[in-house]
Amino acid sequence: MNNIRRIRKEKGYSLSELAEEIGISVGYMSHLEKGNRKNPSYYIMKKIALKLNRSIEEIFDDNEI
Repeated sequence: MNNIRRIRKEKGYSLSELAEEIGISVGYMSHLEKGNRKNPSYYIMKKIALKLNRSIEEIFDDNEI
């Protein structure tokens, strides 16, 4: 499980806004949030973490890294 949705909402981003700003599809972002896609690349995890101003560890569970 990850914390993308919770942190995204805390920061005031819609799903589509965050996806667009980090350069991935809304569908892929949705799958990441729901946990349907496991093991995103380090590059994608880093982009999400930077945009949400959190560490990768705060956003992603150890099982996903």
